[in-house]
Amino acid sequence: MGRPMSLDIDATRRRVSLDPRDPSFFNDPYEAYRVIRDACPVFFWEQYGFWCFSRHSDVSALLRDRRFGRQILHLTSRAALGWADPPAYLKPFLDLERHSLLELEPPEHTRLRNLVNRAFVSRQVERLAPRIAELTNELIDGFAAQGSADLIEALAKPIPVIVIAELLGVPTRIWPRLLEWSHRMVAMYQFDVTRATEEAAAAAALEFAEFLRAYIAERRRRPGEDLISHLIAALAESGKLSQDELIATCVLLLNAGHEATVHAIGNGLKALLEGSTAARSALAAEATRSGLIEDLLRFDAPLHLFTRFVLEDISFDGVDLKLGQRVGLLLGAANRDPERFPDPDRIEATRTPNPHVSFGAGVHFCIGAPLARLELAVVLPILLERLPNLEMIAPPRYRDSFHFHGLEALWAHWGVDRKPPPRIDKITRPS
Repeated sequence: MGRPMSLDIDATRRRVSLDPRDPSFFNDPYEAYRVIRDACPVFFWEQYGFWCFSRHSDVSALLRDRRFGRQILHLTSRAALGWADPPAYLKPFLDLERHSLLELEPPEHTRLRNLVNRAFVSRQVERLAPRIAELTNELIDGFAAQGSADLIEALAKPIPVIVIAELLGVPTRIWPRLLEWSHRMVAMYQFDVTRATEEAAAAAALEFAEFLRAYIAERRRRPGEDLISHLIAALAESGKLSQDELIATCVLLLNAGHEATVHAIGNGLKALLEGSTAARSALAAEATRSGLIEDLLRFDAPLHLFTRFVLEDISFDGVDLKLGQRVGLLLGAANRDPERFPDPDRIEATRTPNPHVSFGAGVHFCIGAPLARLELAVVLPILLERLPNLEMIAPPRYRDSFHFHGLEALWAHWGVDRKPPPRIDKITRPS
């Protein structure tokens, strides 16, 4: 890549100027990470206005450190922090955020997580493998004869949203609308959002919440075996769950349940198509598949920036941090730290141990990690088995969304003269 034109490092003051929306950066941030980590691994990112950590040891420790958290207003006030009141038009979005599992700390976080956790434990998730394989084959059947396709749009996008919708019990026929709501909401986490983006996110939050409120009422009359019915039962038990928490939890699971997995599938497929035949062979072999999936997740993580609030005045790694400050944890940089991962720019199916932080760590470790792993372990082998001559048509480009690191499109072509039949019987569940 070469050094991004926007990268300016003052190692003495530990200051970095780097525009997160510079295409030369968000399309390939890893060289910038290397240069920054070598010069000042703990640095103040001027564009964001907070201290960031790029070493694996720091990021891993901070993810687990209870002196840092996702919420701060339970300890202090907006006035004390010097924050202005949020604009009134953002209320629908903020109402959902206020009750979101991702934004809460114990004990509220623990209570909500325990209610949904059993649906995402490995033994429960593994039962979804045949359905994921069936869906993968159905989608491939729909485009295989074309000879080329955008595999993000044709495969990576629909699978995670349909799977999480079925798990929750939401009608899968509306998955394009779910995607639209999600994209408008997660755009709020981009750098330097505009008023238009905020208004679009608020409108999506309102529409999403209204849909779920009506659907929950219907599910209450006709419960099923899905997660929403389970949560409705918890709502009926005093003190376990409120209506607002139920809606916010469903929104979070639908958004987080597919957004990052779309990027994980796309980024992993891109890495395989750009890589050596050894990686494809490792994916095809049951003995090495799980290890390869883990290293694909490490190699090009779908989430690159996760933030925490400082919950008490402390000094960490030579930086004095005050209550209420925000810090940035660079997951993508930590995953390529050579001090923790030898030869980090190579994909290795036998990398052991592989303590990547793509799913976070600590109390906020991604609840959907077993499902994301399973989807990659099922979808990628089926695709490459059925379309063995798959090749990219052109170098893919990433979306202008640094923190969510995913492709705009992945155009590929293949031979159409011979299409092997589906091989659902070859599903291997990741260990």
